[in-house]
Amino acid sequence: MSEHEKISYVEFPAKDLNKTKSFFMKVFNWSFQDYGPEYTAFFNQGIDGGFYQADLQSESDKGAALIVFYSQDLSATLSKIQNAGGIISRDIFTFPGGRRFHFSEPSGNEFAVWSDKNN
Repeated sequence: MSEHEKISYVEFPAKDLNKTKSFFMKVFNWSFQDYGPEYTAFFNQGIDGGFYQADLQSESDKGAALIVFYSQDLSATLSKIQNAGGIISRDIFTFPGGRRFHFSEPSGNEFAVWSDKNN
């Protein structure tokens, strides 16, 4: 349910919508609703959002916001990402409060995964 003046939706570009959808279905068990050939939406993933067809990508070192997933088993999530075709751009590192890593999905969008667990 959308709440007044709260973040409600996020959109990302995708060079290859099918590869991006397949990646998120394999790694995070997402489902999608297509709205024509150039847009697909996801729901119930902490925040709703979508991917639109574009030759762009979201990268934090170019000023884009970094979306960070939480995992109870960081190593297992990293393996799932690699097995689904994701690229680890920054290996697991520690920071105050936990550990995390960064990755890009097949369309090149950068994300991170963090955990407060030691696995």
